[in-house]
Amino acid sequence: MEPGKASPWDAPGTVAGFARAAPNAVLMRLAREELRRAGGGRALDLGCGAGRNALPLARLGWDVVGIDLSAHMLDGAARRAREAGEGGRLQLVLAAMDELPVRERTCDLVIAHGIWNLARCAAEFRRAVREAARVARPGAGLFVFTFSRNTFGPRVEPAVGGGFVFTELSGQPQCFLTREQLVSELGDAAFVPHPGVPLTEYNLPQPGMPLIGTTPVIYEAAFRYAG
Repeated sequence: MEPGKASPWDAPGTVAGFARAAPNAVLMRLAREELRRAGGGRALDLGCGAGRNALPLARLGWDVVGIDLSAHMLDGAARRAREAGEGGRLQLVLAAMDELPVRERTCDLVIAHGIWNLARCAAEFRRAVREAARVARPGAGLFVFTFSRNTFGPRVEPAVGGGFVFTELSGQPQCFLTREQLVSELGDAAFVPHPGVPLTEYNLPQPGMPLIGTTPVIYEAAFRYAG
């Protein structure tokens, strides 16, 4: 979708819901540790929405660049930042995840929270990962929160030519990777697993229950840029 074009993410109720959402607690813990390690720095929040994670990151002391394709979401984030008096540490930019208006090697922490799964094809996913690698400084942290292939049973086939692209959840192409695919795709861009935040899978059904594909199974993990 082109930057600024109307989308379901622009709906007032959706923006308000994201504005009320609590930050990801695992991300906040990682961000504190990375801030202590680096002594300061820049965080890039891809698909920042209404500032759910971006604003708390700024409060921690990060200089945050928030990227999103929804102008309404960015307006919501800007409003929250003004109300909280945190505007000085938060820069908001209308841009796509696979074409970042950010200079090379300038980010100490990259957050891909619920954004890479929205790629409509494997090529877009890989461009977005490469862009994250391009802007990351050597040793930068990467936090990933994305859809798992285990959302669907083994009989569900990916879209033609997609490899890990499925349409069953929303009717739109989205990325659902296996654990091995996720680690491999990120490894191809020189992101290596961060042992401090091991890859965890959420929303898996109880043993014996079928995978029905109505609620996404989620991966959460951290990586470090070794390029």
